[in-house]
Amino acid sequence: MIKAILIFNNHGKPRLTKFYQYYAEDMQQQIIRETFLLVSKRDENVCNFLEGGSLIGGADFKLIYRHYATLFFVFCVDSSESELGILDLIQVFVETLDKCFENVCELDLIFHVDKVHYILAELCVGGMVAETNMVDILTHYTEQEKNRKAGGWAVIRPVASRFRRQRIEHSAKDQGYKTSRATLDWQPKVLAF
Repeated sequence: MIKAILIFNNHGKPRLTKFYQYYAEDMQQQIIRETFLLVSKRDENVCNFLEGGSLIGGADFKLIYRHYATLFFVFCVDSSESELGILDLIQVFVETLDKCFENVCELDLIFHVDKVHYILAELCVGGMVAETNMVDILTHYTEQEKNRKAGGWAVIRPVASRFRRQRIEHSAKDQGYKTSRATLDWQPKVLAF
């Protein structure tokens, strides 16, 4: 399970932090500082996996990171996660950001934090990997942008709400109802004789 996702620049300034486990604010700041110190001291030619720091769980947790230009993308995971799987997830995340922002840079993460969080919500829900297909993530992102540009309510519906909608639709079909995808209003099934 993913415990935290941290993105910070070469100077240790956090650009995105997402904790899936509760930590007090001062503890979060200590975790970010310690993680930066652990990751930034490493050479470019060494492995991208290391044991978690003393603040975030010690040997039970692993820090998996990638360094792109001026940003470190760090995922803190427990021992049940695959290191190569998380590296691939980081790659999908960065490529998705690159497609959405057309050559993503640190300023995109600062000025479009809501969009970055939406993309992250498509990837991970509650610390569990939900979607790894970049095409699906981009499709949902462009739908969200169309809603936002249309001037109506920009309802963010990440993966979790789609799962909930699918469960509602399946239970409605089992009970003899059909649902409208746009409104999810319940309509009785019309039987033709």
